[in-house]
Amino acid sequence: MKASTKQTLSLASLMVLLTAPSLVHAHTGAGHTTGFAHGFAHPLGGLDHMLAMAAVGIWASQAGGRALWALPAAFVSMMTLGSVLGMAGVTAPFIEEGILLSVLVLGLLIAAAARLQIATSIVITGLFAAFHGHAHGAEIPGAASGLEYGVGFVLATCFLHLSGAGAGLLFKRLGQARLVRYAGGAIAAGGAYLFLA
Repeated sequence: MKASTKQTLSLASLMVLLTAPSLVHAHTGAGHTTGFAHGFAHPLGGLDHMLAMAAVGIWASQAGGRALWALPAAFVSMMTLGSVLGMAGVTAPFIEEGILLSVLVLGLLIAAAARLQIATSIVITGLFAAFHGHAHGAEIPGAASGLEYGVGFVLATCFLHLSGAGAGLLFKRLGQARLVRYAGGAIAAGGAYLFLA
């Protein structure tokens, strides 16, 4: 077996492991598992969060270059800031609408294979991340440690970004870059559905 085939199979196997919900969901209903486990499960418990966070990874892989790390880093940074505001009880308008809009817009950007300036892409990603972060912070369980909860949802977000980026890179490597655009269309359709639901 060629080395490149082995690498492709290894990457595909990793993607399956990272995206299998039964492997990444933490059991959050028992005992004192109110910090890390709740935080880790929060992004994985809503289709809106999952689609947007995977979309950031896909869009980053599609753009390539610095965007591959800059877009996920911008998302995680601004999500963390938004979560601090949410935990502090700072109210903000249109949080749910911003989250749903993130799914729709990110999906459309991927479907269109949009090539924006890196700074513009970072601003778009960071803005949407603030909405997701505020929702995470505002929904922290009363008995949870903010630090443990935050570490949990940051790690889950990184897994979703890696899953999206890994899938995008795998499709490119296999010469199936158009599948990335189809995935964007599917994400945008999911966003439209969530808006109407």
